[in-house]
Amino acid sequence: MTLNIFSDNKLGSRANPPGAWKPLRRWAQVLTAPVERFLHIQASSGIILMLAAAVALIWANSQWSHLYHSLWHTPLGFRLGNLSFERDLHFWINDGLMAIFFFVIGLEIRREIHQGELSEMRRAALPLFAALGGMVVPAGVFIMLNQGLVTAQGWGIPMATDIAFAVGVMALLGKRISPALRIFLLTLAVVDDIGAILIIAIFYSAELSTLGFALAAIGILFIFLMQKLGIRSPWAYLAPALITWGGTYAAGIHPTIAGVVVGLMTPVRAWLETDQFLDIAETKVHKIRHMKNRDEAALLPHLSQLNTARKEAVSPVERIQQGLHGWVAFIIMPLFALANAGVPFGEASLANDGFNVFWGVMFGLILGKPVGVFLFSWLAVQLKIARLPTGVKWRGIFFVGLCAGIGFTMAIFIAQLAFTSGQTLETAKLAILCASGLAAGLAFATGLILLKPELADGAARTESEAEASADK
Repeated sequence: MTLNIFSDNKLGSRANPPGAWKPLRRWAQVLTAPVERFLHIQASSGIILMLAAAVALIWANSQWSHLYHSLWHTPLGFRLGNLSFERDLHFWINDGLMAIFFFVIGLEIRREIHQGELSEMRRAALPLFAALGGMVVPAGVFIMLNQGLVTAQGWGIPMATDIAFAVGVMALLGKRISPALRIFLLTLAVVDDIGAILIIAIFYSAELSTLGFALAAIGILFIFLMQKLGIRSPWAYLAPALITWGGTYAAGIHPTIAGVVVGLMTPVRAWLETDQFLDIAETKVHKIRHMKNRDEAALLPHLSQLNTARKEAVSPVERIQQGLHGWVAFIIMPLFALANAGVPFGEASLANDGFNVFWGVMFGLILGKPVGVFLFSWLAVQLKIARLPTGVKWRGIFFVGLCAGIGFTMAIFIAQLAFTSGQTLETAKLAILCASGLAAGLAFATGLILLKPELADGAARTESEAEASADK
C-alpha cells in the first residue's frame, strides 16, 4: 500500500493525514519509495521467488538445516471440544495457502474464457495447440526415460510452466518483447494451468470418498444459492468456500482444486455499467455540493453509496483478482518456494532410479517444452487451424517455448504429489531447480540474440488492423 496517496499540489496542507507528524511521514515515504517502485516492476515477483528459493537451498544445506526442517513440521491447527484438526506448517502452506493461489488461477481462467484470449476459438487456437504440445512432449520424454520404473508416476512434473518467472524473463528483455508475444505466452500459461489442474485432479488424487464429495457439493451449492440471492460481499462466500475446501480434502482430491472451482464460479460481469456508475457519481457529488449541512453524519450515506457504486462498476473477478494479486505474488508463492525448494544436496541422488528422474525432468523441461510448443504451433499453422499473431515470428515462438520450460512452482507442487517424500522427491526437486534456472538463462540469452527491439514497435497494432491484414 502506498503512503503517498495524495499529492501536495492537490490537497495542500491536507496532504498529510490528521495526526500524522510531517517530518516522520516524509522519512517514511523516502524509505518506502524504492520498495514501491520495485513492487511495480513486472519482474519483481519472479525476483522475490528466486530469492526465496535461494534462501531455502542455502538454509537446507547449512549447519542450521535442522531448524529449516523442524520449522515446516511445526504443528498448527484448532481444537473445539472433541473436534480437532491439526497439521504441520508445510501442509498449511501447500494445501491451504496454495488453494488461494489456485483460486486466483481459477479467476484468471474465468476472465479469459469470458472476454480474453480464450473467448474466441480463432484467437485461442494457437496458444491451445502450443500448450498441448508443451504438455504432451515433456511428459513423453519423462515416460521414455522412466519406462517400466515406479518413478514413471512423475510424468506430470515437467508439464507445468511457472508464469511468474516466465513473465520476469520477458520483463528483463524490455522492448524486445512485443505485446502480441507477451499475450501469447500469458494465454499459453493459462491453458497450461488448466492442464495442470486436470492432471492433479485426475491422476494425483488419493482414494475417493463419497462423503467428501457430498460435503464439497454442499459448499458449491451454497455458493450458487448465495449468488442467486444477490449476495455481493466476497467475505460472505468464505464459509462455503472453506466447506468446499474441506470436502475436496476429505474426498481424496487435492484441496487446492477447491480454489479453482470457486474461482470459476465467481461472477465475471460488473453490476453497474460505466455510464450507470458515472450517473450515480455525478448525482451524489451534486447532492453533496449543494448540502447545507456537511458534517460526517450527513455525508456518510452518500459516501457509502458512492463506495458501493465504485466497487460494483468492476466485475467481482477483476476486483478480487486485483486484491489478491499482491498477496499471491509476494507472499504465498515465495512462502511456497521457501518451504519446498530447500533440497538437501546430500539426500538427492543420481544413483539407480534417481538418474532417470533427474534427467527425465531436465530433458522434459529444457528440451521437451520448447520442442513441444514449437512443433505443435507449427502444425497448427500448417494445417490452417491457427495463424501466427501479427508481429510474431517463429523465433518468438521458440523463445516462448524456452520460457515455458521454467517449471518451478507448479512443477515442485506436482512433484510433491507424485513422490510424497524421500530421496526421489529431493532428486526431482533438484532437477526442477536446475532445469528452471537453465531454461530461464537460455530464454534470456535467446531473447537478446534473436529478438530485436524494432519487432515490438511493428507489433503495436490494433486488433481490427490485425484482422484486416489477415483477411487480405
